[in-house]
Amino acid sequence: MHDFGLPILATLALWWGSTGIIFYLDSLPKNTFPYTMGAATILVAVALWGLVATSDHLSVGSAYGAFSYGLICWGWQIMSFYMGYITGPEREPCPPDLRGLARFIAGARTGLYHELFALIGAVVLLGLTHNQPNQLGFWTYATLWWMHTSAKLNVFFGVPNLGEEMIPDHLRYLASYMTRRPMNMFFPFSVTISTVITVWLTWAATNATTPFEATGYTMLGTLMALAVAEHWFLVAPLNANALWGPISRREDFSGLIEGELVALENFAEREESWTARLPNICDARHVAQVLELVAAGAFGEVEEVKGAMRTRAHWIAFEISGSRARMTPFTPRRPQEPRIVAVGRHLDRDRLLAAIENCAA
Repeated sequence: MHDFGLPILATLALWWGSTGIIFYLDSLPKNTFPYTMGAATILVAVALWGLVATSDHLSVGSAYGAFSYGLICWGWQIMSFYMGYITGPEREPCPPDLRGLARFIAGARTGLYHELFALIGAVVLLGLTHNQPNQLGFWTYATLWWMHTSAKLNVFFGVPNLGEEMIPDHLRYLASYMTRRPMNMFFPFSVTISTVITVWLTWAATNATTPFEATGYTMLGTLMALAVAEHWFLVAPLNANALWGPISRREDFSGLIEGELVALENFAEREESWTARLPNICDARHVAQVLELVAAGAFGEVEEVKGAMRTRAHWIAFEISGSRARMTPFTPRRPQEPRIVAVGRHLDRDRLLAAIENCAA
């Protein structure tokens, strides 16, 4: 009788821990990134050596080792992407009027270099373990690559839970390529593939003839089960990112924005403050143009402007501070009303309201 409990627990711990560590390191100041990537690169070199060293071993220990080495190699790929080192040629927000194939191509360009490096990594791992009995490291890497790619495609095509609050500030433009909708046609396809593979790996683990096979299939099966759960978290009314709350140092941006909006509304009794409801669905490009005019003083002297609007793809928080306009995608923590709050003197409220109403998509 093989032991399945320990491989399952080890996979869960390694997956949760490695993801949390990446979230934590990615939330540190940017001046720490070069040191982090340098250390990660050294760790990857050790992992590649370990993959070669264990590739002809079929012990339980070599299964745990190969799995860990594959996880480290994929972790390097993810870290290099979310720290902004290896992303893609497209680093600007998606134009609001971009649709169909053109939008897909633009979205693919945001991570093109990352996908190429991921492919190179897969080829390297496969080459290092070619014709060897222990290729668990490669299959671990390939499984994690599938999990990440499938999740990215789903948030592009549209799901309720985008998780854009976990995107670092220097990659905020990625949120503009995400779409919030109840479901997309790719979702059932991707979940079905992951589920079928999970069932097959479970069957292979229970019918394994050696401890190495039982351990390896169990760890891969657990990883694929996590992929299935990760996909369902995209559509379930749950905040899966709370799993890494104790580790990540990233601020709860949505709560911060909503708190600032509430605080600004406390100025409603002041003569120089003004608030108005925005159209239910706004054109982000038109709102950006209005904000630039407001910042330039076209509607009177403005001290501060904050607000939240909803586009066809996602929510966007905006502000004007120090004569500079800024727009940032965010996820509301509670039902939100699109609105703008302005604090200033001699505001031409009628003209500003007319300009805002023209921002309807």
